[in-house]
Amino acid sequence: QVHLVESGGGLVQAGGSLRLSCAASGINFRLYTMNWHRQAPGKQRELVASISSNGNKNYTDVVAGRFTISRDNVWNTVSLQMSSLKPEDTAVYYCNTKHRGSQFWGRGTQVTVSS
Repeated sequence: QVHLVESGGGLVQAGGSLRLSCAASGINFRLYTMNWHRQAPGKQRELVASISSNGNKNYTDVVAGRFTISRDNVWNTVSLQMSSLKPEDTAVYYCNTKHRGSQFWGRGTQVTVSS
């Protein structure tokens, strides 16, 4: 059973920073690409950042240079360090991976950036 649990969300002022973490279980974590998505009210869920099993990182353009994704294959966690936050970064952030052809999601963590 794949289980993903996010933590670290909260309320922050514009320009501030937050660090999100996702703890994974039920998979051989080091072999999996891990993703962070977000969904703002009234908008579709969007991919924010990905990190492959060999550590290659990709970011959507709107967060590149501000967000950093990382992974810890000992503790089976993937993190998202978010800096220079903007009100438009306000969303629920979800951890995600694909296992045996199925997408698995955490329950999400709310990030609210005040102006």
